Amino acid sequence: MNSRSPQACKRLRRSAQRGATLIEVLISVVILLVALLGTAGLIARSSQSEMESYQRVQALTLLQDMAARLNANRQAAACYASGATITTAGSTSVPAPVCTVGTAAQQSIASADLAAWGAALLGSAESNGGKTVGAMIGALGCIEALDAANQIYRVTVAWQGLAKTTAPALPCGNGQFGNDSYRRAVSIQVRIGVLS
Repeated sequence: MNSRSPQACKRLRRSAQRGATLIEVLISVVILLVALLGTAGLIARSSQSEMESYQRVQALTLLQDMAARLNANRQAAACYASGATITTAGSTSVPAPVCTVGTAAQQSIASADLAAWGAALLGSAESNGGKTVGAMIGALGCIEALDAANQIYRVTVAWQGLAKTTAPALPCGNGQFGNDSYRRAVSIQVRIGVLS
């Protein structure tokens, strides 16, 4: 026979239920924490992707800007890419190429275009607290004369990405960002038409 009273049995069941309820609450809290950590990781990756996307849009805008400038000053197109070397903008240590084609006004326009493009690559379009913040991280722009006789030029914008990817084959910015797998680059070929 059972020597326990019905009230003692009820108390034992309530104690066991309280312990089970506490364990269920702890398990629920652990599951909630895991879900929140996953969400936090997703938000971090989303922010990184958003920044990469923003930088690519900025690069494409600057790329189209220089292509338009090159087409607008077609008589002095050779002033934008000096010979077989690459004209680089976006760094204050890079001097403007010496230009001998076109009129003095066209040469002046080419120098002003390269200076304006260099300033835009450095982020002068937007500022925050006196600092320029409107461009990509470490932005560089390059203009190459691929075929000077047929007036074919390649305009490239390179910058530093936030995560490693495959390094681009374009030479612009090569070795400028430490590990080349952080380098991003977009380019466009511009062929100057001969108007007669």
